[in-house]
Amino acid sequence: MADTPNSVHFQPVGRGRNSLPVAVLSAIDPVLREALLASLLLDAEGVVALRYEVDEKAAALRRLVIAADGVIEDELVHLDHPCASCAMREDAVPTLGRLAGIGGIAAVVLAPPLSAEPSIVAGALRPHQGSWHLAAAVTAVDLGEVRDDLLGDDTLAERGLQWAAGDARSVGEALAAQTEYADTLVVEGEAAGPGAELVEHLRAPEQRLVHGVFALPAAELLEGTLDHLLGLRRRDVRYVEPHGGPVEHGTWTLDLCSERPFHPDRLLENIEELGAGSLRGRGRFWVPDRPDSICQWDGAGGQVSIGAVWRAGRELPTTRLVVTGIDRADRARVREAFGRSLLTAREWEAGLEPWLGAEDLLAPWLGVRGAAA
Repeated sequence: MADTPNSVHFQPVGRGRNSLPVAVLSAIDPVLREALLASLLLDAEGVVALRYEVDEKAAALRRLVIAADGVIEDELVHLDHPCASCAMREDAVPTLGRLAGIGGIAAVVLAPPLSAEPSIVAGALRPHQGSWHLAAAVTAVDLGEVRDDLLGDDTLAERGLQWAAGDARSVGEALAAQTEYADTLVVEGEAAGPGAELVEHLRAPEQRLVHGVFALPAAELLEGTLDHLLGLRRRDVRYVEPHGGPVEHGTWTLDLCSERPFHPDRLLENIEELGAGSLRGRGRFWVPDRPDSICQWDGAGGQVSIGAVWRAGRELPTTRLVVTGIDRADRARVREAFGRSLLTAREWEAGLEPWLGAEDLLAPWLGVRGAAA
């Protein structure tokens, strides 16, 4: 491949001289994704993009391999199962292995279909590393749209961004998964505006923030090794932490904690008050009729997902929700609904014995009591 005027050479580190670095690039905005891809391809010699698109008419994925000077491959890929992990195992793994053997290719930026969860993509790829390795995960975010994207009630289907038929996720759920897992966030837009303020409340301190899609050097993105476990920890509601941030544009974050569990009846009564509105809420809770279960709370854009997903240890679980929003009225409503949903002090003092054999009102959402979490 010929050098571009501003291209640079870089020596990948991470897994050694013979291991091809691969960065996973996520986005819900196709224009931002293409701009960032183009910038990375032009910034360093030998970088190529492996990009996937959903082809609804053909019920297949379209695979493109692109270099700075044009398209190298453009093929339709028919898969047995239209899911992210299957697509990565069945097509991306052999394609990366093939690209690693082509002279002149120094790195790959893998761009799965818009709305794909990078944790699933990386999780499917990790066991197959060898001639190539995962170097980074980067997500592109439009600061002008991020409040509507993360906190609005649009679904992926309404925007034509769903991975496959039956994908009922909201846009906020998909973007939250992308931004929380990534080790690098590339943001485009007003650096001191309301969108930037929201991102500051939601991003973890260790996540690198780059302003401008043309400001990220390819060498810096591709020279390391992806910390997949750290990305998963950021996504794990058992370890949720409030990060805070500026408040000039009205963004707020609540850290709601209690040793007490939610009362099943009152949780159902208050669940809309807790989760509705322009909110991003994450955390864990428990209920007294199943003290061996840690339940997750994961909400964005008015949609809330709950479930019993982990076994508790020898000590009782705790309840903690971290909720970020932009409407002042939502803040008071959520705080009050959280308090109403907990066991009262008198109920807590009575212990868990009264709950033995109680009707499992949350079974439709948490699963059958006693089943493996």
